[in-house]
Amino acid sequence: MRYVRPLVQVGNTRPDDALPLASGWGWFTHIEILSRRHTSRVASVSELTSAESAALTAPRGLISGMTFDVPRLMGIVNVTPDSFSDGGENAAPEMACQTALQMIGQGADILDIGGESTRPGARTVAVDDEIARVAPAISAIRAKTTHPISIDTRKAPVAKAALDAGASLVNDVAGFTFDAALAPLCAKRDVPVCVMHAQGDPATMQKDPHYENVLLDVYDFLAERIETLTRQGLPRGQIIVDPGIGFGKNMTHNLALLEKISLFHSLGAPILLGASRKRFIGTLGGASEPQGRDAGSIGVALAALGQGVQIVRAHDVAGHAQAIALWRAGMAHE
Repeated sequence: MRYVRPLVQVGNTRPDDALPLASGWGWFTHIEILSRRHTSRVASVSELTSAESAALTAPRGLISGMTFDVPRLMGIVNVTPDSFSDGGENAAPEMACQTALQMIGQGADILDIGGESTRPGARTVAVDDEIARVAPAISAIRAKTTHPISIDTRKAPVAKAALDAGASLVNDVAGFTFDAALAPLCAKRDVPVCVMHAQGDPATMQKDPHYENVLLDVYDFLAERIETLTRQGLPRGQIIVDPGIGFGKNMTHNLALLEKISLFHSLGAPILLGASRKRFIGTLGGASEPQGRDAGSIGVALAALGQGVQIVRAHDVAGHAQAIALWRAGMAHE
């Protein structure tokens, strides 16, 4: 099997033979062809098959009211007592609502509400406890805004309660492998989903993770998940993919995924990057505390946008929004 990665460029000055990347700001004239058996090589877009070209160039559809012709920001609102970055800050529904509204004012396009910490070593939260955390917060937020709300959960009962409370997208860090009832629920409720790759569960995922080829292994997992979800009734155009930075991956794995994250455009779905305040950023950037990793998080986000990644999940919405605005202005002024 061969894998095709667009060598993405940005800017208004484009060669005549450049192909547009999805419906976004990127374009490409060359691809990297990867294989598990052979050395990768660079080739012209003329070597793309019609199916490969269609997956890379077809506009991404509307998801939760969002187009993907511009970068989208997902603001993180954890309603947990033990998340690695902001545990306890938004445990009360009124505080979660206040944080969410502030993020919207700062430029968030979608809010991601989570009631179960997925930091390394975290234990599974009981369903009733998770519902008690997320449902009141989502209800409070929905009463104040029409912005799309994502529920970050692995469990069907939690997703149902969140959707009933006003959520409009289900974001599963387990890639819809934890609870067999979750995908059918999403199909029945006709809601979009984000499918993420993780090796192991939060309690064990950082205990010596290993891969044959992390880039291609993650790609194959996501490709299989898309096919499974579509068979279960979820439209392909309503699926977002997330390579799962930091979930069952060491620093080398994370950097390998970030270096060639444009490969995932070949899946024909919008890509979400969730690297905000992750440990590898602190290790490389010399920031031991999560709150000190925002500058590094922004740097990673801008590099990903340069590869056409459509959605950035962030704790520091204001900082990311400012950086993205300047990045976009520089492209427009070219």
